[in-house]
Amino acid sequence: MIRTALTAAILMLTCSEHTHAADVRAGRAKVAGVCQACHGMDGLSKNPEAPNLAGQIENYLVKALTEYRSEVRKNEAMNIVSKELSDEDITNISAYYASIQIDVIPP
Repeated sequence: MIRTALTAAILMLTCSEHTHAADVRAGRAKVAGVCQACHGMDGLSKNPEAPNLAGQIENYLVKALTEYRSEVRKNEAMNIVSKELSDEDITNISAYYASIQIDVIPP
């Protein structure tokens, strides 16, 4: 629990340069045009090579997309796709995927 809180705090600090107010609806619209083919509109991957994004920590997604855009983080598809994203797009897409509620039901 402490590790999770610490990780969240670090992510908040490292992503503080993104000061745009998130617009979940704009993020959903952007996902429909860019991200859904691999990650799905519902954030559940349709591609075995792509991760599920639904319910992910918003600041983590901002950091990851920013790093893909600057090629600090390497993935051929994500490096190409993220080049077209503005800071506002990244903030909105991250807010949209983070807003999707995920319920885990034990077997």
